[in-house]
Amino acid sequence: MSVKRSGSRGYDIIGDIHGCAHTLQALLEQMGYRKVNGVYEHKRRQAIFIGDIIDRGPRIRESLHMVRDMVEHGSAQITMGNHEYNALGYCTRARPGSDRKFLREHNPRHDRLIRETLDQFEHHPHEWNEFLEWFYTLPLFLEVEHFRVVHACWDSRLIDQFKATQSGNLIDEDFLHASSVLDSFAGQVMDRLLRGTDLRLPDGLHIEGKDGFVRRFFRTKFWAENPQTYNDVVFQPDPLPEHIANRPLSDAEKKKIIAYPPTEPPVFVGHYWREGRPAPLKPNVACIDYSAVKYGRLVAYRMDDERQLSADKFVWVNVPRPELPSDSQTEDSLTR
Repeated sequence: MSVKRSGSRGYDIIGDIHGCAHTLQALLEQMGYRKVNGVYEHKRRQAIFIGDIIDRGPRIRESLHMVRDMVEHGSAQITMGNHEYNALGYCTRARPGSDRKFLREHNPRHDRLIRETLDQFEHHPHEWNEFLEWFYTLPLFLEVEHFRVVHACWDSRLIDQFKATQSGNLIDEDFLHASSVLDSFAGQVMDRLLRGTDLRLPDGLHIEGKDGFVRRFFRTKFWAENPQTYNDVVFQPDPLPEHIANRPLSDAEKKKIIAYPPTEPPVFVGHYWREGRPAPLKPNVACIDYSAVKYGRLVAYRMDDERQLSADKFVWVNVPRPELPSDSQTEDSLTR
């Protein structure tokens, strides 16, 4: 691990918050952030939020205010998460001539995913509309000095094409509308960068996740090197059944799997509901989503000048279950 140069700025990349505002406060304070005129800041460091501030948790409104205040005051940066993108689609009416009312269908599953957010803003509709406008200012990806940040997957080909067509790292309302067509360029960008890569399960098989949702696809690593079986590329909390995990990848499937070479700068992602003790996935790849809203950990990586990631640079706050007595964060552990 390299030593931080005197005078250089450090960065603290923070995982998916999902409305756990008190846990976020505890993590920031643990890392030396202090409130100045009501906004958390650090004298020598800057926070970078990986996205997914909203949905699921008990203090979504408070979390949004805290994060936006930090971003607007320069003590933080942020990337868009798939939940912020989903909220834009859910709340944006489709244009005339479309076969839908909203860009994101109002079906039982989508209603359930955004329910806590809309409930907590029920008496603050003007604020919610302001946050929806703010979501357009959230970059899809960041390239900060010698590292990168994206919510789910760094795909250099799509990112380079996006930068060329959009002249930066932000979407606009036209791009949002275009992304509702899943096989369009806009749809591919939003799906890949904010949800990651996946493969279809073979022979019409499906698996049921811990959340009860039936999946016919499984999430895959975007950094796998020379994978041979499904087990070499699977990357999700729900394991594949053994008879599927050991199945060899076909040549066509191998071509669908992208790579993140070891020569590329370190990249940070969230999104994937990790468990256990935080550690890098590779020397240049780290996931910092450790399931805070599911009684896991809210995690940050304290990035300085290193070019290889180190397990001892992770810090976290544990989120206790409500039946376990605690003096802190118990209100972030309410049943979801």
